[in-house]
Amino acid sequence: MSSPKVVVITGGNGGLGYETVKALLKAEKPYHIFLGSRSPEKGKAAIATLQKEHPNATNTIEAIKLDLISDEDIENAFEHIKTTKGHIDILINNAGATWDIEYIGGNVSLREAFNQAYNTNVTGTNVLTATFIPLLIKSAEPRLIFVAGLSNLTQAAENYFPTPELPAGWPKKLDFETIGYRCSKTALNMLMLDWNHKLKADGVKVCCFGPGMMATNLGGNPEIAKAVGGLDPAISGGYLKQVVKGKRDAEMGKIIVKDGICPW
Repeated sequence: MSSPKVVVITGGNGGLGYETVKALLKAEKPYHIFLGSRSPEKGKAAIATLQKEHPNATNTIEAIKLDLISDEDIENAFEHIKTTKGHIDILINNAGATWDIEYIGGNVSLREAFNQAYNTNVTGTNVLTATFIPLLIKSAEPRLIFVAGLSNLTQAAENYFPTPELPAGWPKKLDFETIGYRCSKTALNMLMLDWNHKLKADGVKVCCFGPGMMATNLGGNPEIAKAVGGLDPAISGGYLKQVVKGKRDAEMGKIIVKDGICPW
């Protein structure tokens, strides 16, 4: 049997990350999965649930503390994986955060909502990626995947889903807001292109994966996301698994979605 592929996935204790871990846990191909979570307790609880639901799974999962706004967390995770595994084969930059709902709820300022989204979704993701590259390029089949989200400018120009049409006047009454998150994820597309450029000579397969609108706990209210058409993240987790397995390698350097390539 071949050695397990070593996977690191950020934000693995919930939503798309959790469903991707579940899909890889059940995969026939061997994987050792580092489930990154801001909270060690939540990470361990997620693993306990997965192992209880799939007691016969032969693939392995390990919780690792990873808060993308913490350089200490990133360095500690790097050192642990370097010491225990020596390399990684797949880095899935899945973790994302939004404060847009908090903003319209009056709990944070507009500046805070944007800055915190960028700090996690763009800056933190970039710092983690740069830190882990020495481990990734040791792989014989390295893959670097960024999870996009509501970042398609072409689609947004034609249909600004999920924000409905709004009447004239100010202030606008919004029950659901996405703009800070969307802007940060659009920036993430450029980050992917930059890493794709930088790592071509190293043979790293780099892409974005667009899961579509999902009903996750992102923003703290999955019911609102479900009400505007958010889908079960298990569906997208299955598609992301195909990217991890190399089924979509012909489409690297792009935003990969269920049915092909997403326009920018």
